[in-house]
Amino acid sequence: MTLRPCLAGLAFLLLPACGGADNGAPGALATGVFDGIAEGETVHFTGTEPFWGGMAGGGIASYATPEEPDGREFPVTRFAGNNGLAISGDLGTAAFDLTVTPGACSDGMSDRTYPFTATLLIGNEQRQGCAWTDSQPFTGPERP
Repeated sequence: MTLRPCLAGLAFLLLPACGGADNGAPGALATGVFDGIAEGETVHFTGTEPFWGGMAGGGIASYATPEEPDGREFPVTRFAGNNGLAISGDLGTAAFDLTVTPGACSDGMSDRTYPFTATLLIGNEQRQGCAWTDSQPFTGPERP
């Protein structure tokens, strides 16, 4: 196990310490391990500005951009935290850290609504996008 997935996991574990106890009030933090995406499900993700996307499942992720439309595949680890899922690996020489959390998401360019937000960190560059699974698909046109 590398240090980066451990740090990503630690961040998920420590995040609830920043808030108060879960009292059922709106905005209160969830308790327990995130189970909104089943262990065997593939997570699809997409973003704009710049355009990027891919999928992760079964210990492998693929990541594509307009410059690399066929994308690259690489091994990843998965960690379910208190309010989301972390997927980490190495994309060439850069760290790839994707955080998927529940919440309606728009890509800003189509009429689609996605069930998850995606925050991607490649090296020191952060990107915002949306995510979905086969059992929790986006709504809207298949080909916007």
